[in-house]
Amino acid sequence: MPTGKGAVTSTSGTVTDPVVTGIGVLAPTGAGVEAHWHAVLAGKSGISRINRFDPTSYPVRFAGQVPGFAAKDHVPGRLIPQTDHWTHLGLAAAAAALADARIDPAELPEYEMAVVTSSSSGGTEFGQHEMERLYLNGPSWVGAYQSIAWFYAATTGQISIRHGMRGPCGVLCCEQAGGLDALGQARRLLRTGSRLVVSGGTDASLCPYGLVAQLTNGHLSTVEDPARAYLPFDAAASGYLPGEGGAILVLESAAGAAARGMGHGYGIIAGYAAGFDPPPGSDRPPALRRTIERALADADVGPADVDVVFADGAGVPEADLAEARALAEVFGPRGVPVTVPKTLTGRLYGGGAALDVATALLSLCDSVIPHTAGPTHLAAGCEIDLVTDQPRDARLNTALVVARGHGGFNAALVLRRPEADRAEGECG
Repeated sequence: MPTGKGAVTSTSGTVTDPVVTGIGVLAPTGAGVEAHWHAVLAGKSGISRINRFDPTSYPVRFAGQVPGFAAKDHVPGRLIPQTDHWTHLGLAAAAAALADARIDPAELPEYEMAVVTSSSSGGTEFGQHEMERLYLNGPSWVGAYQSIAWFYAATTGQISIRHGMRGPCGVLCCEQAGGLDALGQARRLLRTGSRLVVSGGTDASLCPYGLVAQLTNGHLSTVEDPARAYLPFDAAASGYLPGEGGAILVLESAAGAAARGMGHGYGIIAGYAAGFDPPPGSDRPPALRRTIERALADADVGPADVDVVFADGAGVPEADLAEARALAEVFGPRGVPVTVPKTLTGRLYGGGAALDVATALLSLCDSVIPHTAGPTHLAAGCEIDLVTDQPRDARLNTALVVARGHGGFNAALVLRRPEADRAEGECG
């Protein structure tokens, strides 16, 4: 976790790194790992006109929305009116990840299972509806569940309760960087005695209240063409589009996964670091470069060992330039392939980096780099090898995932492919 302005921390150690044995995805690109991965490789966008409410009067009218999701198909009926849409997505993704990992939580010691998720806005839509009842009808109309449904730890709590996971549980609130920070914390927990950790994140703030809150940072794109609205590292970049969804992952110790016959699963979380930028106007440099370097050191790899970078790609010109410079400083100009598949989903805040990790693991398994849909002309100063137009086949062993959150959060996560002697496509 960030420890202060300009600070960078890592979690190096000699204990065996954890493996990812299950992935659950609910994203604008599809529900389920297979649907998401096929859409990413095909460059099929999940961005469309917002339909959860009428966006006509708002300057941003497009977003990434999870297609065909009905809470009643995934969440116990009694929980639906007690929890927010963001938590519904998290519960569904967690159940899918556990099923993918072939885990029945009832068969494991309850205090050896932990839950750590990321959150950005919490239960925004639930909170909006309760405020509407307050202002229109009075305080007696506000439900008791308002006190917990909006809470940023609600998804962690509900996953823990539903699956009987009573080990260390927590939430990281670092906006877009939170998904990596949650996985970094999950790694720590596995190194200190937990057997299994459910981690990652989802987000869902596509409601009038949530959209207005997002508009305040001035970084959302108001371009009317959804195919040209979110163009990270492009000369025509004008901001980003929001989205909902994310990914939940199951992490286990290597020994535990092997004992269950899961081998190295989808891949290994080999390194992690987090940092925090100095305040605006400071003469100190941004923390991103140091964060990346510390994550690589934590993984005991050098820049030449990294085969692909899943970039943050904010779509904001000054932020893109800063990230491109940090990557060029670490890897050299155009020194490593870079991709931003989130142009197909929008930025998912608490769910975005976790989804990037899921996509990166699939990329390692299949030895293919998904392309960045949208950008056509790199902005001046962005000296990176951005993969565009179509996926790029490549032998991949190590991936770096980068994430930044509003306010100065930075995080970097290093992933390694399962054992080199495994056939491609046999992950999971």
